[in-house]
Amino acid sequence: MKLNIIYKLKLRLSKTLEKLKFLQILIIFVILLGLWAAFDFSTNILAEFLWFEELNYLPVLITKLQTGTLLWIITFVVTSVFFLANLRLASIFKYPKNHNRKTKVYEEIMLIQPVTMPSCKLRIEPSFSLGWLLCLVLGLILLIGLILTHYIQVFTDYWYPDFTVAKVSPQIPSEFSVESIWQIFSQIPSNWWLLGLFIVLGIVITVNPILWLSIFAIVLSLIFSFILSNHWGNILQLFNATPFAEREDLFHINISFYVFQIPVLQLLKFWLVGLFLYGLVACTLIYLLSGNSLSKGKFYQFSQQQQRHLHALGGGFILTIAYSYFLGCFELLYSPRGVIYGAGYTDVKVQLPAYIFLAFLALLIALFLFWQAIFSIKDIQPYIEASLRFLRLSRRRKKKKKLSAKLFADSYSLRAILTWYLAIAAVTGWLLPEIVQITIVQPNEIERESPYIKRSIKFTREAYFDPEKLEVKLFDPENQLTYTDLIKNKLTIENIRLWDTRPILQTNRQLQEIRPYYEFKNADIDRYTFLKKKEERTKNNPTEKQQVIIAARELNYESVPQPAQTWVNEHLVYTHGYGFTLSPVNQVEESGLPEYFVKNIGPDPTLKKNSTLEVLERIRFSIPIGKPRIYYGELTNTHVITSTAEKDRELDYPSGETNTYNTYSGSGGIVIGTSWKRWVFAKYLKNWRMLFTNKFIPTTKVLYRRNINARVRSIAPFLRYDQDPYLVVANPQFGKQDVTQTTPSYLYWIFDAYTTSDRYPYSDPENNEFNYIRNSVKVVIDAYNGSVKFYVADPKDPIITTWKKVFPNMFSPIAEMPKSLYAHIRYPVDLFKVQSELLATYHMDDPRVFYNREDLWRVPIEIYGNQQQKVEPYYLITKLPAETSEEFILFLPYTPASRNNLIAWLAARSDAPNYGKLLLYQFPKQRLIYGPEQIEALINQNPEISQQISLWDRQGSKAIQGNLLVIPINQSLLYVEPIYLEAEQNSLPTLARVIVSYENRIVMKPTLDEALKEVFEVEPLEQPLVVPPLE
Repeated sequence: MKLNIIYKLKLRLSKTLEKLKFLQILIIFVILLGLWAAFDFSTNILAEFLWFEELNYLPVLITKLQTGTLLWIITFVVTSVFFLANLRLASIFKYPKNHNRKTKVYEEIMLIQPVTMPSCKLRIEPSFSLGWLLCLVLGLILLIGLILTHYIQVFTDYWYPDFTVAKVSPQIPSEFSVESIWQIFSQIPSNWWLLGLFIVLGIVITVNPILWLSIFAIVLSLIFSFILSNHWGNILQLFNATPFAEREDLFHINISFYVFQIPVLQLLKFWLVGLFLYGLVACTLIYLLSGNSLSKGKFYQFSQQQQRHLHALGGGFILTIAYSYFLGCFELLYSPRGVIYGAGYTDVKVQLPAYIFLAFLALLIALFLFWQAIFSIKDIQPYIEASLRFLRLSRRRKKKKKLSAKLFADSYSLRAILTWYLAIAAVTGWLLPEIVQITIVQPNEIERESPYIKRSIKFTREAYFDPEKLEVKLFDPENQLTYTDLIKNKLTIENIRLWDTRPILQTNRQLQEIRPYYEFKNADIDRYTFLKKKEERTKNNPTEKQQVIIAARELNYESVPQPAQTWVNEHLVYTHGYGFTLSPVNQVEESGLPEYFVKNIGPDPTLKKNSTLEVLERIRFSIPIGKPRIYYGELTNTHVITSTAEKDRELDYPSGETNTYNTYSGSGGIVIGTSWKRWVFAKYLKNWRMLFTNKFIPTTKVLYRRNINARVRSIAPFLRYDQDPYLVVANPQFGKQDVTQTTPSYLYWIFDAYTTSDRYPYSDPENNEFNYIRNSVKVVIDAYNGSVKFYVADPKDPIITTWKKVFPNMFSPIAEMPKSLYAHIRYPVDLFKVQSELLATYHMDDPRVFYNREDLWRVPIEIYGNQQQKVEPYYLITKLPAETSEEFILFLPYTPASRNNLIAWLAARSDAPNYGKLLLYQFPKQRLIYGPEQIEALINQNPEISQQISLWDRQGSKAIQGNLLVIPINQSLLYVEPIYLEAEQNSLPTLARVIVSYENRIVMKPTLDEALKEVFEVEPLEQPLVVPPLE
């Protein structure tokens, strides 16, 4: 007996020890996991601090972190306390498991049950039998599943942002609504796991509702806190808002309210809807499942405490609905209903009063529900019953043999109140406006909508164009252009673009990449001032402006042969690109290939001492070359380690059969040496080999986040960036700039950045993500040192003024930009495309003309190669009408929507002091001016041209028709189109012919000069076109 007792004690002790060991292991695992999470978080924060400190933008990071952290803490504390407190109350007020309630039920005499009724001794039926109870419980569980799915999807979008888009800063998320429910249901056929998730959700909630609903509450609290903390920018803008110069015409409120305050109010709505809806549904579910109601197959009614609790939550939810309708009044200014964007006739006359009524009604209902939650209803019951009789919502008593228990026996039914409000909202807020729109507005649309059309045109143009910088003029072609006029416009003729970026890039990739790991990602058009040719140079006029194509030769580590992709090569050897090519847009070598001002790489006897690029002599005296190393670019996606124990380890450039090596001496990078920073960056960059190498010395640096797109977006994610940063060769020491560095840097990237908003009232977004845009910032990135500078190009923009208040030391005025860099700012193509597409419709001022689309324009179609495409905006150096000198402009022609003749052209000026001004030249409507499509048709219909192109195509080559350029000269239009010849394999395009068209004459010649002489000096014959065979 004693032995048996001892054995049992030993067995229990061993089991206890096993449990203790498991508990200890679990505790140790949790502690280690927490330490790792803390280490991961601290290394990320430290690495970011060091990176921002390197760039002198540490105050920017601190402001972002302080605001985001404060938002996270406030949101998490408020949300979690609200959820858990309500779930705790529900656990207190719920029915116990063995609850057998004797329910008093009163006969219903009104639609909304009063608190007291005459008693009746009839048999009482539960409010919900098993079937209805099961449907209600499953419906509420499904609703919780939909809520969780919606907010998790929003969270996922924030956790994995799309860095390929132009703007990283998050948009205001959409709140949980009927549309989001439909969207989730539509995803189920392609995502069956959602259905399984809902089933699992139903099982776990039914088994232990309080535990799992509390877990989901914590998850939602974390989601809300993360999402709201990501909107630190909206909060900072709210507290530093700058007024606009205009007020909108409906409520007469300054536009800054819509741009800066409406997004925060929408964010608040997103949070409150989720907060009260989940709280109401979760607590209702707990009460319905309490007292073993499912196993008993019936549920009688909510207790008085439960009713008060649900009325309080319902009041909060209805108050949120009132707030949503109040906010909806202002959101009508973004209404897409009708023929225009913004509030139209129906919105102003019907929808706005309906929203005000529904907001006021919801406010009254919310106050009534709060009263029921706090006080007794008996004091105000007579007034309510009298109101219901006045509204004829009461009905006579009916004798029943069976009476059902009432869910809300001690108060007015929350279910009935919500049902009635939903019905009123559907009729008033949706059905009535639709009826008015169809029956009253659409039959007389132009009369009803005219003032609103005029308002939309005005605000849309103000949102996309600075009114002071858009000028409309008449362009009436005189068609009296002579060859003498061309000589007087020599600068324009010498800058006609015969080469565009596509054939230049193809040629570069064949002839200028030198090694497989070099790559030309892009080519950009710019203008430089060079010394003239020796025979043309004079003492008073030694230089001229030249339009060129510049392309950076970057190093793409992904192109390094696979066997050579080692840790040492990735981080210590292949560190940077080298050099660039510079080509004039109009010059051709004898072989037909483009001429290069700057080309090749490596030593050459003709080169200047210490130079490593082949440069024409007159170009060498015009632009600085130096050592054109590119450590920061569009393809620099790896992090590199420099200044290690092995000197001259980095591959600098190939030199014949060997390579030249170098050690980075710039100011970029973070010193890691042998200090604790080594551990930080080993973890942050997930590069653990850094801990084991013996090549580090105290001056060793790590250069990371070298991709210029990621670099600028990390500093200022609140700006929208252009898709095409461009390289500039300049010496910032010109203009007496204070630059102290061991190796002068002459390569810089210029990035156009935009301030945008999607909350400008009445402004049509068309196909954009925004409806307001300004090119307010020019960003300059040093390609060697990695420094980043933000210059304010539009100080009148209220949005950039607001950001200057938030970050006072981040932005510099454009006047402080070095003159050598300022000479290369240009009107951005992305902005020009948006504005030109919008202007095709919104150039119409008259509401009736706008409504009928009588004068709708479009961008013309051209043939490039064998494919049709829209004419892309292109840069020109030309003299605008009534101007005295040539300037660098961005140009685009227009044709009518249903015809092919020219109707207008738009020019954006890029040179100081007229930078940023837009000129819209309209042709007289009675004149017929050939458009690009008509010129293309005339070219392709000409038998000599088509015969020659067909001949080339049959000889193993392919003739490519280049961009058709429309060039304004002296109140006339000249058309020029290059023809390239390209082999079917190993494509290396050459310029074969140039087509020139003026008036009704079309000439194709080997050179532009010959074609121009043929057009303007030779009298047109019966067949004026002469096409000599290709030699």
